[in-house]
Amino acid sequence: MGERLDGTTALVTGASSGIGAATALALAGQGAAVALVARRTDRLTALAEQIERTGGQALVLTGDVTKQGDAEQVVERTVAELGRLDTLVNNAGVMLLGPAVNAPVSEWQRMVELNVLALLYCTHAALPHLLQAAEDSPRRVADMVNISSVAGRIARQGSGVYNATKFGVVAFSESLRQEVTARHVRVSLIEPGAVDTELSSHNRPEVLEQIGRRFADIERLEADDIADAISYVVTRPRRVAVNEVLIRPTEQEG
Repeated sequence: MGERLDGTTALVTGASSGIGAATALALAGQGAAVALVARRTDRLTALAEQIERTGGQALVLTGDVTKQGDAEQVVERTVAELGRLDTLVNNAGVMLLGPAVNAPVSEWQRMVELNVLALLYCTHAALPHLLQAAEDSPRRVADMVNISSVAGRIARQGSGVYNATKFGVVAFSESLRQEVTARHVRVSLIEPGAVDTELSSHNRPEVLEQIGRRFADIERLEADDIADAISYVVTRPRRVAVNEVLIRPTEQEG
């Protein structure tokens, strides 16, 4: 059976919509105080109000975690205002697809900055607190959950740089897992397939058309499906580490 998260604190990046918002709600429902991190203050505020209406505790932290200073600040404010940090969900990310030939380099830079560097900045800032939580929390374990993708396993034409960022998340997560698992900080990968969120909406119109055609006949996952998996991972007993979860729509072949 799972264990509730009462008395613990979770920080969720990219919490203003989609998987991040659903995860924040799920962790709050398990009893965790939740720090909500994103750039859209209005959405974070609405989410915090929703959590608080059901008796939970939420902290709104507006910031751009592609900036190292912002990443450090949101972690420090979480600890200062909520007292500790037991769970980090590195969810913030962007998916900008299309051919490599004549691609806007700015799209590549944006993916590297958000999918890789932001995750590294948040991880670096959070690790001392997660290690401390694993020593002094009632559960004697802490969790880092990194959101990767099927794209971190399978390279496809038209998604090379997105693949590169997600393959990088997979490699970093496994290396870090080996480093800290004996100290009871669990590092877990969640690898969603097609999910019905805003993620694809940032693409150029011609790319959006291609994505729409590819998944036209597939019932996509919902953000709550991924949040449910994350909640499962972080509520396992101390002896159980779920290292990797690949989740695809039933009808998605690759």
